[in-house]
Amino acid sequence: MVFLSFVYRFFTNFAFMAMVYFSLNFMEKYQNRAIIAILVLIYAAMRAASTLRAFYFFQKIEKLEAETKRLQAPINDSGGTSARKQVVADVARLRRDGELKSYMDLFFLALIVLLCVAAIMRQ
Repeated sequence: MVFLSFVYRFFTNFAFMAMVYFSLNFMEKYQNRAIIAILVLIYAAMRAASTLRAFYFFQKIEKLEAETKRLQAPINDSGGTSARKQVVADVARLRRDGELKSYMDLFFLALIVLLCVAAIMRQ
């Protein structure tokens, strides 16, 4: 299921990039192409800001994981349950997967920005 979520994120980002590429390349008038490129740049900036906020969130979760492991060490010595360890491991895995997806989003957004800048510069 994790692999499918990565594949889905890749294909949706790729489809968005392909849509931007084809819409910018088939516009014949420079003014229309520039307007579309600027609108896509605004959308990409909003998505990039959201992705960067997600990194801040993931950083806070990582600090919480470390604190939980530190507090859990004395409990584990006195017979702690494996369910707690499993919860911490699941949260760590979900955080890492989320970070990878955010990196993937930023990569595609950077490619889209390059496409838009090239479309604006081209006459």
